[in-house]
Amino acid sequence: MNTLSALAPEVRQYLLVTGNYWAFTLTDGALRMLVVLHFHSLGYTPLEIAALFLFYEFFGVVTNLVGGYLGARLGLNRTMNLGLALQVVALLMLTVPAPLLTVPWVMGAQALSGIAKDLNKMSAKSSIKLLVPDGQQGRLYQWVAILTGSKNALKGVGFFLGGALLALLGFTGSVLAMAAVLGLIWLSSLFLLKKDLGKARIKPKFRDILSKSRAINILSAARLFLFGARDVWFVVALPVYLSTAFGWDFWQVGGFLAAWIIGYGIVQSLAPAITGKQRGHVPDGRAAFAWAALLAGLPAAIAVGLAAGWPAQATLLGGLLLFGALFAVNSSLHSYLIVSYAKEDGVSLDVGFYYMSNALGRLIGTLLSGWIFQAYGLEACLWTSTVFVVVAAVFSAALPAHQGRPDA
Repeated sequence: MNTLSALAPEVRQYLLVTGNYWAFTLTDGALRMLVVLHFHSLGYTPLEIAALFLFYEFFGVVTNLVGGYLGARLGLNRTMNLGLALQVVALLMLTVPAPLLTVPWVMGAQALSGIAKDLNKMSAKSSIKLLVPDGQQGRLYQWVAILTGSKNALKGVGFFLGGALLALLGFTGSVLAMAAVLGLIWLSSLFLLKKDLGKARIKPKFRDILSKSRAINILSAARLFLFGARDVWFVVALPVYLSTAFGWDFWQVGGFLAAWIIGYGIVQSLAPAITGKQRGHVPDGRAAFAWAALLAGLPAAIAVGLAAGWPAQATLLGGLLLFGALFAVNSSLHSYLIVSYAKEDGVSLDVGFYYMSNALGRLIGTLLSGWIFQAYGLEACLWTSTVFVVVAAVFSAALPAHQGRPDA
């Protein structure tokens, strides 16, 4: 405790924000795996299970758009704590007796969890902008990369946690345990998180939820297509293909995807070193274009390899690992650029609008993943992914050069 009190105030707040985000992310990943495993054991098909998460993605779109406005008016401490509280409620909704645990009820709980997740994420990402001085772009990039990368690594850990809890405590016991722990973290956050963090000096009007910044609008469009490109083959098509084409059981599929997400998060955290921060470089629009262009050919190469009869497991899994590494760098660059481009007063408005595009891309990708895979197969999903990444690269080419300088 003495060590914590000796830290600079902005560092203490960063650690609190990050700790909140980590705790939430663990429960978010574990809850997803608990729902998937539980309903899989009840005989639901992969497409039916994916449908349970549609409200989760849809309400993410709405929450990011409105949540940025709420963060600017109420303060990011309140929106972050509201996200934690809503996740506790969503968890408790799943503790009802089994006969009441119907599909509409679960979809409602997932909708609430989606709102909670995006309130928490928007608040965490926006807070960093306010905790790093404008002249320290390298430090900003490093902090954003650590927060983003650790979140995704912990989400993968959450997948494993969900499976372990289900085996040890059962579905209801697992959800109750997570609700209790997260409730304690929420109570602590109410007292420790800085009051009025992120509250705009000039109260924004509701029409201000739509960004007026050309750079943020372009970056948001690129983000939409970037994440649509991932989820169009990753969310439904890939797990079903691994199960049907390779004969993997559910634990093999879930374990591999969890390990992939952990590796993806680690690469995100290392993105500043990969993109040259140690040489005094911070990324700008040109870097976003270059890394998107590098990613664009990879889904097409996997599709060509599968069509040409190359060894399917080596082609798909090797391509997936490379895709994850390149996609992680792209994602980390974007996460830094939005925080860098965002205006300081009312930062959550810009960040919320941007992550609304992110959520919309995921929603579109999820819907297309099920439809295209069912109608045309995995290769068609990969070609769609290629088109989406090319569009993201075209938008990225229009981004401005970064006006800030790295740390002195």
